[in-house]
Amino acid sequence: MSEENKMIARRFREEIWNPENLGIADEICASDFVWRNLDPLTPDFGSGPTALKQVVTMYRTAFPDVRFTIEDLVAEGDRVVIRWTARGTNSGTLGNLSPTGKTSTVTGIDILRVSGGKIQESWTNWDTLGMFQQLGVSPELAKAKSA
Repeated sequence: MSEENKMIARRFREEIWNPENLGIADEICASDFVWRNLDPLTPDFGSGPTALKQVVTMYRTAFPDVRFTIEDLVAEGDRVVIRWTARGTNSGTLGNLSPTGKTSTVTGIDILRVSGGKIQESWTNWDTLGMFQQLGVSPELAKAKSA
């Protein structure tokens, strides 16, 4: 089970986010999938694969050349943890933030709950402040503009 769950988690980061193959979300996410992310930029898109597609599209619009590298992948029971690094150039709008043209490298962690071969929930925590600093954007401004 752990190896199968790790394969699903790998597809989550490598196939949906890197080449932006959004159709994979329908294959690996439950119909009531919930993506929990506490950064100030991501609006609540609701649940399900469609919500994940909206999140991916939002970030891929802001960072069209983004590439995610999986650094660690650990599974136990119905949980899979992915530690990743993302690198990309901010050449598109992110919420109300204008493109900066600057490159950013951030790290993050996903904790996925997988059941019945589908991702039920994802908790994502990533270095939003580090991204703001690299882009030369004030976190207060970014938060105020996205509210």
